[in-house]
Amino acid sequence: MRHLFVMRHAKAKQPSDNMTDYQRPLRKRGKRQATAMAPVLQRWKALEGQVHVSTAARTRETLDDIAAQLPERALINQPQFDDALYTFDGEELLAWLKALPDEPEKMLVIGHNPALVDLARWLNKATPTSLPTGSVLHFTLPDRPWSSMEPGCAELVGRLTPEEASYSLFKRLAPKPPDRRGNTSSRLLAMLEHQYRMVRALEPRVMAGVDAEFLHQYRVNLRRSRAVGESVRSITKVPGLKKMLKRLKHRARATSDLRDLDVFLEDIGNTSPPLSSATRQALQQWLQDCQRAEHQALCEQLSAPAYAEEMQNWQRFIASDDVKKALTKLTPKRIKAVLNKRIARHDEDLAALSSDSSDTALHELRKGVKRIRYLADLNPKVPKSFLAELKHRQRLLGDFQDLCTRQAWLNAFIESADNDAEQKKECASWGASLEKPKQELRKEVLALAPLAR
Repeated sequence: MRHLFVMRHAKAKQPSDNMTDYQRPLRKRGKRQATAMAPVLQRWKALEGQVHVSTAARTRETLDDIAAQLPERALINQPQFDDALYTFDGEELLAWLKALPDEPEKMLVIGHNPALVDLARWLNKATPTSLPTGSVLHFTLPDRPWSSMEPGCAELVGRLTPEEASYSLFKRLAPKPPDRRGNTSSRLLAMLEHQYRMVRALEPRVMAGVDAEFLHQYRVNLRRSRAVGESVRSITKVPGLKKMLKRLKHRARATSDLRDLDVFLEDIGNTSPPLSSATRQALQQWLQDCQRAEHQALCEQLSAPAYAEEMQNWQRFIASDDVKKALTKLTPKRIKAVLNKRIARHDEDLAALSSDSSDTALHELRKGVKRIRYLADLNPKVPKSFLAELKHRQRLLGDFQDLCTRQAWLNAFIESADNDAEQKKECASWGASLEKPKQELRKEVLALAPLAR
């Protein structure tokens, strides 16, 4: 089977003065696009075969910015720059492809529209008519000479844009947050609708699995929606709301292990754990295998008809008259009353902690802080100093949970059958050494003052 990767150059500047089209360099956004696509091309193994690039400045710079993000010698074969690829004609590009020798079974072509789109649609009519700058298409073809290709002979197995690979690029296109002005009910309804749109916009990017920030933001928007719903429930009854909130909670929980694995792997990548090189590599590989399995399971959930139906039901529910009526009762005074109850509960739980309290007790305290923060966010008049204190406590308790989670995954690695005794011993020693920073964080939590002051 042959693999053909077709990539359009990243966003380029418009020609100015005496600059020709051929000389157009990348814009700053184009450089960010190319950088964002480097991990995609690595994951798809698109750089392991031949790399053919148009000689135009913008295609050369696209490759340069991709290569700058790769480990040393990641480009196994030297890229080939070809004047024939500086074309906007699909038939010319097809003729170039058919003239290739039979050897390359895997190939990346970085070129220009509309030639790339014309070629892609010749290979497979189902290919979208749009190929934004920096985007990549992955085709598989029968193991036959390039010269024998026929219309419709390829299968499109992958398609990704820079905005699907990078959260920072996505933010420019993300649904705009609602205006925080206006009465409480209209503001909260707009907030729920915005969070719904964000969740739906994030779903395909979560499934792409390139940037872990998409998963984090997906979880945040589900939880904030739930926070509004729980606040409504604490004040008034809404038929069906309890069941809806239960489903939101279930969907957020389904992402927990994957999020923990993302954080752990990122930490290992940014710091040097007290492990030998062999053990570190074995642990990383095992965690990545777990990550892939969790991501695959999540993708299956998100692509299931039942999930789409759930989200559509939630959209209809928040647009219903029952919810609109209930939101009118959620006045700033009532929000403050619920907030005060949660603050009082937090202070009680904090006072009950001791140096030998279980890890679970601190986890429950963290959940309470998050619920308080989400509720406080509903009221734009909440002092910034109070929100800053909540964020501080959330970070502190989050760091504690990350250490606990790290220990849990280390124990799971130790208990897995495929690892040798020395690797298990090293990981057990590392897990035990995490008790010291946990105790230091525990002391900081115990030293916190009550929120109700």
